[in-house]
This record gives sequence, C-alpha cells and structure tokens, in this order.
Amino acid sequence: MNDGTPRPAPRAPRHVAAAPAVELPFPWFLPLLGGAAAALVMRLVFSASPGQRFSAMLGSFIYLTPVLCGAVTVYLAERRRRGSFWYYLWAPWCAVALFVGGTLVVYIEGLICAIVIVPLFGVMGSLGGLLMGVVCRVTDWPRPTLYGFAVLPLVLGAIEPSLPAPHQFSSTTRTLFIAAPAERVWQALNDARDIRPAELGEAWAYRIGVPMPMEGRTEESAEGRVRKVRWQKNVHFDELITEWEPSRRLQWHYRFAPDSFPAGALDDHVVIGGHYFDLRDSAYTLTPRDGGTELRIDVSWRVSTRFNWYADRVAQFLLGDFSEHILRFYKARSEAPAA
Repeated sequence: MNDGTPRPAPRAPRHVAAAPAVELPFPWFLPLLGGAAAALVMRLVFSASPGQRFSAMLGSFIYLTPVLCGAVTVYLAERRRRGSFWYYLWAPWCAVALFVGGTLVVYIEGLICAIVIVPLFGVMGSLGGLLMGVVCRVTDWPRPTLYGFAVLPLVLGAIEPSLPAPHQFSSTTRTLFIAAPAERVWQALNDARDIRPAELGEAWAYRIGVPMPMEGRTEESAEGRVRKVRWQKNVHFDELITEWEPSRRLQWHYRFAPDSFPAGALDDHVVIGGHYFDLRDSAYTLTPRDGGTELRIDVSWRVSTRFNWYADRVAQFLLGDFSEHILRFYKARSEAPAA
C-alpha cells in the first residue's frame, strides 16, 4: 500500500566481472614435456637385455617411440590451438631432445647411444608429429590414433625378437704416407706404449665417449703371436694375429673376454663383440715408396639391428674417422727421432 512517501528507484543488478582464466606458466612448453614424458615411459618399458623382448635396440622401439613422442606433442598442442605444419615438424625435435636428455639424467642411456641416435629419433619424431597434425585437421578421431601410436610398439616389441636377426658386414680402408722406412713403421705398429691422448687427436669416437687406446703390443704366446691392447677405463682385449709378414703385412681378429669392457666403459648397446655390433678383423699393409712407406689400414665389422641402413652408416663414419687418426698416430711415432 503506497502512503505517498517516495521510494528510491530499484538498483540495477551489478554484474560481477568473470575471473580471468588462469593459464599455466609457459603453456607452449607443456606439449613438449608431454611428448618427452610419453617417450620416457616407453623407454622404461623397453629395458630388457639385448636380444630379448622389449629391448631398447628393437626396431619397434627405435622407429615407433619417437613417432609416439612427436604425436603426443602435436596432440597436446592442438588441444590448445591449431598449429602450423612447420610446428608439426620442429616441435617433435624439441620433445625428442628433452626425451634423450631425460634418459641421460636418470642414467637409463649412455652418452654414446644418445648422440648416435638423436638424428634418427628427430626425423621419426617429425613424422609422428606430421601424421598427428593431419589427423587432427581432417578427422574426428585424434585420440584413438594416439592410442594406436602407443600400443603398436608394445605389440611389435613382444614379437620382434622371434624374427631372424639381420646381419650386415662392412669394411673401411684408409691409407697414409709415412716418411720413414717400413722397418721403423713395423716396429711402431707392434710396440706402441704410453700412448698419450694428445697423440690420438680428436676423433669423433673419442668425443662421444669411446675410451682412448693406451697401449698395443705384440707378444709371443702358446697360441701364437697376440697383440695385447689396453684402453682407458680398464678396457682390454686381445688381437690374435692371423697374418705375419715382417715389414709388409699384419692381420688379426679380435677376442673379447667377459671382463674386456667393465661396466660403464661403453654403452651396453654398442659393446664390441656384443649382440648388435662386433669388430671382425683388421689389418695393416706396408708398401715401400720413394722416401718412405705407404701404410694402409683395413677394418671390418658386423651390425645386427632392424635399422642396419642407419647403424652401418654411423659405423662407417666413426670407424673411418678412427682409422684416419690412428694412422696419423703411427705416422708421428714413426717419423719422430729415435729415442
């Protein structure tokens, strides 16, 4: 009932501003972490011994884990905003680098394997990122596709070891002229003691963690002539001489004992004489030339992986580079004034 007293006009409802959306710091970085984490989990699964199911050297791990890494990276990024095809290519490389770095930090992987495999992982990661990017753009089932990327390496990792292992045999040759007579070079080849790191140079094998040679001497034994070799990190092995022509040719094949490579001396996956890699034989050939001697080294090896096309090229590069540096070592020793 209105008694004539004026009443204040009703207030318009006050609109409360919506709280701003909270974004996590560096949200662009989260997809990279997600991809690296997915690959790291897969690496923990693939931790079996060489030749067994779920070994880290199986093709199902080497090819498909970086694909999963790239796919997870792009999937998480696409949930935030549409990416470019350029992003699909470069972001997986960053995630792969984080993944490989993570394996080093937690001591799952060694430096040698990490450096050698990064290029292949990066390419496969980009492939996975590109595939997931296309799926996100043209289909409605990116999540089932992602599950497929995760399940496929597990299925193949269980059955791959039952398939025949492929073997590939290769060799490399290097030659260098030495301004010294063949007899002097021959002596240096059979009695190399107190080898200093500075004498060996910076071969790529040494840069990535392969121990440097310390000594190589030929000795007489009950089984014939044997070259006794010692490297850093307590590595030691024998080279059983199969050809012996003084001042002309020296050839041997390798013999590795169970303790030739102590734990930590080399990555388990690339131990010489192991399941995946082996040195077969090596030889030095000396040819007299005007003013000196031509020294040639021949090295042969075996690789046994599902990615021999890649592993053999890596071996070609590393062993070829190693051969060049060892020839320079013998050149310097042979040309040096006699003590």
